[in-house]
Amino acid sequence: MNAETPDHAASASSAAAPLRVILVDDENLIRSALATMLSLEADLEVRGEAATVEDGVHLTRAEQPDVAVLDLQLPDGDGLELAARIADVSPGTRSLILTSHARPGYLKRALAQGILGFLPKTTSADQLARAVRSVAAGRRVIDPELAAETISSGDSPLTPREADVLEFAADGAAIEQIARRAHLAEGTVRNYLSSAQAKLQAGNRHEAVAIARRQGWI
Repeated sequence: MNAETPDHAASASSAAAPLRVILVDDENLIRSALATMLSLEADLEVRGEAATVEDGVHLTRAEQPDVAVLDLQLPDGDGLELAARIADVSPGTRSLILTSHARPGYLKRALAQGILGFLPKTTSADQLARAVRSVAAGRRVIDPELAAETISSGDSPLTPREADVLEFAADGAAIEQIARRAHLAEGTVRNYLSSAQAKLQAGNRHEAVAIARRQGWI
């Protein structure tokens, strides 16, 4: 009986080991709030934070986390690109997208990449903690409203970035404002708008926005 005790102790210690989590979001206040909320969970340990794709890759390589919670909009790319790079440097890490830009096009791309988690930033702290545990266990966690919208929306001809730019243009913002919001050059914004208009056969960007919204693509 005594000979088995160390094994039982080691097993209990292993079972109690917290899940290692990293956060990548360029909005410092949101990232810090998420880190604080998740750290309150006894079985979750936030091992680091980053604000860019490149820093997220370096952090993942160093920490080899169980779960990476990623924003979609990052200054040097997007969360889906980062998730793909994370899979290369840390195959055991599972990614969960947490975004204020929850749209069918992004969800379809995420699912195609094998990403297990996709939730809006309106998710509560308790829901997020449960989602992290589920994703770590290999279970899929998708916002049900977005899933239903995705099923009914059909395939969007827009790339995720084109959809972003159209969304940022929806309130009539000037090119320079859209560029700041999307972290893009003004020339790149014009190119995306032109491409989106052509794909949607719209006469102008306002008509393109209306078409995309009607179809559930933004």
